[in-house]
Amino acid sequence: MSTVSESGLTQVVSESVKERIDEDLAGWEREELETFLRRRSEQKADYQTASGLAVKRVYTPADVADIPWEDIGLPGRYPFTRGPYPTMYRGQTWTMRQIAGFGTPEDTNGRFKYLIAQGQTGLSVDFDMPTLMGYDSDDPLSVGEVGREGVAVDVLEDMVTLFDGIDLERISVSMTINPTAWIVLAMYVAAAEKRGCDLRRLSGTTQNDILKEYIAQKEWIYPPEPSMRLVRDTVTYCAEHLPRFNPVNISGYHISEAGATSLQEAAFTLATTRAYVQEVVRAGVDVDSFAPRLSFFFICHADFFEEIAKFRAARRVYARMMKDEFGAKKPESMRLRFHCQTAAITLTRPQPFNNIVRTGIQALAAVLGGAQSLHTNGLDEAYAIPSEFAMKLALRTQQIIAEETNVTQVIDPLGGSYYLEALTKQLEEGIYKYLAKIDELGGTLRAIELNYFQREIADSAYAYALRRGSGEGAVVGVNKYVDEDDDQEIEVHKVDPASERRKIDRLREVKTSRDQEQVRVSLERLARTAEDSSADLMPATIDAVKANASMGEIVRALEPGFGRYRETPVF
Repeated sequence: MSTVSESGLTQVVSESVKERIDEDLAGWEREELETFLRRRSEQKADYQTASGLAVKRVYTPADVADIPWEDIGLPGRYPFTRGPYPTMYRGQTWTMRQIAGFGTPEDTNGRFKYLIAQGQTGLSVDFDMPTLMGYDSDDPLSVGEVGREGVAVDVLEDMVTLFDGIDLERISVSMTINPTAWIVLAMYVAAAEKRGCDLRRLSGTTQNDILKEYIAQKEWIYPPEPSMRLVRDTVTYCAEHLPRFNPVNISGYHISEAGATSLQEAAFTLATTRAYVQEVVRAGVDVDSFAPRLSFFFICHADFFEEIAKFRAARRVYARMMKDEFGAKKPESMRLRFHCQTAAITLTRPQPFNNIVRTGIQALAAVLGGAQSLHTNGLDEAYAIPSEFAMKLALRTQQIIAEETNVTQVIDPLGGSYYLEALTKQLEEGIYKYLAKIDELGGTLRAIELNYFQREIADSAYAYALRRGSGEGAVVGVNKYVDEDDDQEIEVHKVDPASERRKIDRLREVKTSRDQEQVRVSLERLARTAEDSSADLMPATIDAVKANASMGEIVRALEPGFGRYRETPVF
C-alpha cells in the first residue's frame, strides 16, 4: 500500500490495485482495442494538446497514482487548485464583464448603460491607441486613431464623463491599459473624489502589466526599469488608499494572442508575476500588504480540457511561489484570482455565426476552470468593435451558462478526472521547467533583453500557422467545411467619423480655459518627484490630473528623465 500523508488521504492507489489496472489495460489493448483497430484505424498516429503535450488514448487511476491528495485538495484551501474560494459560484456567480470602448467618453458611457441594463455586473473599458500610447487626441500622430479602437481619454473631464450616472462604489471597473495605466488610475481616483466617493469602497482593476508589452503586445513608452517603477508606485499607492482595487492585472491573454501556447501563456505570466513581486518587495513593502490585490487575466482558447487544466495548474504554481519564495502568510496572498476572455484569435470572418459556438464552448471551459470574471467575444469581432447586438448575445451566452446549465452547483466538477488531473500535473511541470530556464537566463527582465520570450512565442506562432495552413489544425469554415458561396453578411459597428473632431474640439476648450500656471507647476513637481527613484509618483500625478494636465503632457514631463524605449526586433 502506498503511504498516506500526515494531512490525510492522497490521490494514490494501492500497489495491488495499480497492478490490476495495468493488467486490465494490457488486456483491453490486446483484446478489444487490437481487434477494433484491425477493422477501423484511428484518425491520427498520435494525439497532442494544443501545447504539444502528449495525450493518451485513455486514462485510469494509475495515471494519477503519484499525485498527492494535497495537490488537488479542496476549494479555498492551499494550493487552491480547485478554486480560490470555498463556495465559488454557489456563493457568487462570476462577474460578467463585457468590454466596451469607442468614440468619445459620451459614446462609451451610453454603451455602458446599455450593457448594465442587459444584466452586466461589471464594467471593462477599452481605450484608443493614442490614450494607450500617451498621445493627446489633438496630437498630429493621433490623426485617424481617436476613438477608433477604444474610447479617447485625455483629461480628467473625460473620466468624469465616461462614468457619468454610474455608481462607482457599487460596480467593479476594469481598465485595459498598460503604458499609461498610472495616469488613468490617477484620473479615476480624481474623478471618484470629485463625486464624493469613498476610495476604500472602489473596486476594479487597471491592467498595468507593462512586462507583457515588451514580451508580446508591443505597446510601451519608457524603458523597462522606469516602467517597472510606475507599476510599483501604483501597487504601493493602492495598498494604502484603495484596498479593494487591483492595481495590476497580470496578463497572459495577449501573450497567447501573440502566438504562445497555453503552457507558455501560463509560464510567462507567472514569470512576470515574480518580477513584479520582487520589485515591490525590494521597495520594502510587505508581501502580504499588496499580494491579495494582485489579479490575473487569461485567455480561454479552443482546447477545452487543456484550458481548464491550465487554470488549475497556474493556481497551484502561484500559491507555492508566493508561499515558498516570498514568504506570504495570508491565504489571500496565495490565491490566484483571474479574469478570462474567450479567444479573439479563434474568431473568423468566414462563417461568422460559427463564432457564437466557439465563444460559448470557451466560456464554459473558463467557468469550469474557475474564472472570477469573464468577457465573451462578440460574433463580429473579426470585423470590428462589436455591435450592441453582438455584445448582448455574448452576454446572454454567459447568462445561459450561469442560469440554465447547473454547472455552478458543484465546485470544480471535473476535479478528480483522471485525464484532467494528469494534464494539470503535466502543465504544472512544464511551467516549472520554463521558470527554471528563465532563472538560468538571469530572470524575467534579462530574458526580455535577450528576446527569449519573443523567440519562443514567434516559434510557436509559426508552428501554429503551418498547422493551420496545411489543414492539420482544423478551422471550421476556413480550411475545413468551407462554403464556396459563403455570402453571410452581418451588420458591424461603425464609429461616427465626426466623433474625432468633437473630441479634439472639446480637448482644446479644456486646454484653453484651464489655469496654465497651475498646470506648469504640477508638471514640474511631477518631473522633480521622478528624480528620486524611491518616491511614489502617484500623488504628484493625481495633482497634475486635477490641474487639468493632459495625458500627453504628463507623459512628456517624465520623458527627459525616463527616456523612450526602442526594441531590438526578432525575425
